Amino acid sequence: MSPSLAAVATELKNLHLLIDADMRLAAAVGGVAHHLADVAGLEIAAVNRLQAAVIAACQEAFKQLTLPHPHLEINFARFPDRIEVVLSHEGEAASAAGVEAIVGPDRQRGGDSSAPGAFAGVDCVQYETHGGECVTRLTKYLGKVAPGT
Repeated sequence: MSPSLAAVATELKNLHLLIDADMRLAAAVGGVAHHLADVAGLEIAAVNRLQAAVIAACQEAFKQLTLPHPHLEINFARFPDRIEVVLSHEGEAASAAGVEAIVGPDRQRGGDSSAPGAFAGVDCVQYETHGGECVTRLTKYLGKVAPGT
């Protein structure tokens, strides 16, 4: 008897990417976010808004890349209650002004996902710097209301 191969379904829950400043790659990153949101069961409008927010975050991060540090690192994580997309790059610590320009000062730490702006597809936007590394975290909660609101 020969063993038969059985198909095994696997589900993407965590993914790590390292990309250059190329809009085609930003679109691919948005496609990953689209897939994660679709598989999580979000409505198509929410899926599309999340995809647009991730692409906008990549575009903003591309502006901060330098020749000595030309790469953008993206980590996707899917949890039972949320999807997180973390973008990070090395370089001089920039202020959160770039994020505020897109999101608005009242949305930097979250808000309702129906608000206008490029990041309307996420429930929380966090910006941090850690010893020369700039980190932007986009969080989309899968429930109707984000925790603590």
